[in-house]
Amino acid sequence: MRTSPFTEEHEQLRAAIRRFVTDELAPHAEAWEQAGWIDDWVWPRMGELGYLGLAVPPEYGGQGADYWATVVLAEELPRCGSGSLPMAIGVQTDMATPPILKFGTEEQKQAYLAPAVRGEKVAAIGISEPEAGSDVRAIRTRARREGSDWIIDGAKLYITNGLRADFVTMVVRTAAADSDDPWSGISLFLVDTDLPGFEVARKLDKVGMRASDTALIHLDGVRVPGEALLGVEGQGFKQIMWQLQGERLIGAIGGVAAAQLMFDRALAYTREREAFGRPIARFQATRHRLVDMATDIEQVRQLVYDACDRWNRGEYAVTEIAMCKLAAAQMSFRVADEALQLHGGYGYSREFPVERAWRDARLARVGGGSDEVQREIISKLLGL
Repeated sequence: MRTSPFTEEHEQLRAAIRRFVTDELAPHAEAWEQAGWIDDWVWPRMGELGYLGLAVPPEYGGQGADYWATVVLAEELPRCGSGSLPMAIGVQTDMATPPILKFGTEEQKQAYLAPAVRGEKVAAIGISEPEAGSDVRAIRTRARREGSDWIIDGAKLYITNGLRADFVTMVVRTAAADSDDPWSGISLFLVDTDLPGFEVARKLDKVGMRASDTALIHLDGVRVPGEALLGVEGQGFKQIMWQLQGERLIGAIGGVAAAQLMFDRALAYTREREAFGRPIARFQATRHRLVDMATDIEQVRQLVYDACDRWNRGEYAVTEIAMCKLAAAQMSFRVADEALQLHGGYGYSREFPVERAWRDARLARVGGGSDEVQREIISKLLGL
């Protein structure tokens, strides 16, 4: 039997996070879904508890823990009852801020990373555009030099936390691509959202993840200082490819956790719901469905845990992470779909949380690199 990767300290952390999620987050989930907005107090409260910087070094306000502590947080947040909150927090902790820690100057870490860990600043990641989604090389948002400053023009789409963000870790083209290197000419910037010319054009109306604010952003002559450049000019493609590994892995962890919750709810429902004089869990067709769901979850969990172990040891397992992203996204939606089916008519009503989980789960097969993109990545890395 495989040894658990979680220590006693991890399990103590899990118990504390679960209490917080159950007592302080879950009671608000329905209201947040209806309002299409997560209350602002969540970020400073999580910062106060230390949950926004579990793996961040203490000198920047973090806990200095290993990656398995991050896994614990990602596994527990879905218990709040809304997929929107884990996604919004994941953007803060595992998408927008890790590049600052890895590539940023000391001044950038103190000005952006530390306040984000405290929950005083909300972060967003700006990659996708109206004309460029998975193809990062096709981005059109540009920055040109003007003295010691940069002037940014363009647009960013599908920006999670886009309405509330204090800054965006943004992918911008700073030069034309070299014919010998189509990935050149891209850089990262830390862009404050209160600058003149930065406009939230509109909030997007989504099928799922409805409590998470997602925006279309326009940038019209946004002037940022030279020190807003994150990392090395022209190396942004390599930097954002590194960032995407952490983004995809945290998404896979959350997908497995959400699927487990859906399975647990479906199991409980089928044991209680009766048809033809007995619980529907006693029918062979139902039992076999539940067995397939449980098996599906467990095999993907082990794939994800193997990748987490390698990430924790500092390995850059691109192939395995892409496999995790692909497998977890598809599995999570399959399980949500089966859970809805097992709930019958109730599953399609707004009275049970399964319909929300079903809608929320669908995003993972598109966001953070679609199923098709993951297959292309894997095929190339396999030499196909």
